[in-house]
Amino acid sequence: MTATVSTIVAPEGSLEVLSQQEVERLRDTSSKGLHELLRRCALAVLNAGTPTDDSRQVLETYKDFDIQVIQEDRGMMLKLDNAPAGAFVDGRMIRGIREHLSAVLRDIVYVANEIQHGGRFDLDDSTGISNAVFHILRNAGVLHAGELPNLVVCWGGHSISREEYDYAKSVGYQLGLRELDICTGCGPGAMKGPMKGAHVAHAKQRRRQGRYLGISEPGIIAAEAPNPIVNELVIMPDIEKRLEAFLRVAHGIIVFPGGVGTTEEILYLLGVLLHPANQDIPLPVVFTGPADSADYFRQVDTFIRYALGDDAAKRYRIIVDDPEAVALAMRDGVRDLTEFRREHDDAFYYNWRLTVPDDFQRPFEPTHEAMAALALRTDLPVYDLAANLRRAFSGIVAGNVKEAGIRAIEEHGPYRLTAEKGLMAQMDVLLQSFVAQSRMKLPGSHYEPCYRLEG
Repeated sequence: MTATVSTIVAPEGSLEVLSQQEVERLRDTSSKGLHELLRRCALAVLNAGTPTDDSRQVLETYKDFDIQVIQEDRGMMLKLDNAPAGAFVDGRMIRGIREHLSAVLRDIVYVANEIQHGGRFDLDDSTGISNAVFHILRNAGVLHAGELPNLVVCWGGHSISREEYDYAKSVGYQLGLRELDICTGCGPGAMKGPMKGAHVAHAKQRRRQGRYLGISEPGIIAAEAPNPIVNELVIMPDIEKRLEAFLRVAHGIIVFPGGVGTTEEILYLLGVLLHPANQDIPLPVVFTGPADSADYFRQVDTFIRYALGDDAAKRYRIIVDDPEAVALAMRDGVRDLTEFRREHDDAFYYNWRLTVPDDFQRPFEPTHEAMAALALRTDLPVYDLAANLRRAFSGIVAGNVKEAGIRAIEEHGPYRLTAEKGLMAQMDVLLQSFVAQSRMKLPGSHYEPCYRLEG
């Protein structure tokens, strides 16, 4: 039987007072209310550290879990019923988990009130979406206007080998020695490794204000719960705004080995950078991993060159088995970015100059009909093809680990993806390699493909 704890806790600083209307929406269990969203995200945070990437399994294991907001004269309290016992020590909730739980509450309330229903942002307009992303990040307190650029976004898989994890940690260590901060998707594997390495290096440099920023979204947080090193957590409303947030705050990007989720991130990044309006915008990008990952990056590079062309490959460097070289490339790239933004009077903390096309901003719901309708042809403009490929891989992520996607696959069978013959062959080689290398699911888990490629 799974051990659970029922208790009442106070939020940790992020949000202490709510209006009666906000409390009612958080208690509302109807489709218009926020209770189920709060419950799912809160459970993910409380279940951090459990080795699973199946969000539905988490919800079923703790089907009796509940969270209620209690408004008292002295402030707000959270009543937890049947919460995972691992979130507590000697009956008290671990402080980092309490901070993450408070961040979840803060972002859910703010997005619902100010972004989705406040009437302030036109979410059908590109500029309105970018403004919404900015305001969510600002409300979370992660935009630091007085600091020089030093935030490196690290992407990579949650299901990686021990060697790849240790390598990611070594890269993070080298970054930390150069007083660079880390932002990741906040989960385990290649998202935790760089943070852990940087944390040790920051301690050596006596850097007490090291930043370990995690950016997640409700659909993925249960499968990739925040790791314990994250000291700033933001929950964006959907994957598209999460990806835009990464690009807006990044001063450099490192990509470690991963699976379909990492490929989705790469396609988003390259599709945006290949837009004509972004050709002169500097952003250092490095793909890296240990020696055994060389074939992985060759496969990824081959796929990118076939699908998006050699110009796409000019936007990144591949450095294998050399953590120090990666850190030096980031250091020099961040220095060039800093000078560019100074010359153009750009903000250091948010990349307003970057153009993010509509196709990369509109939320994509991976239904079977939507996946089958994706145009996957190399005669499309390169950033349009990148946008559609990103959607295809996003759907596979949903079918692999997101509750709604898993249920849709069980009900209707695998997604059908139709692509021109050559592109289909390249996708098949890449995806089959992910399956063979256990990058689709955690090691030891049986993987049943949630997609079918058709030419």
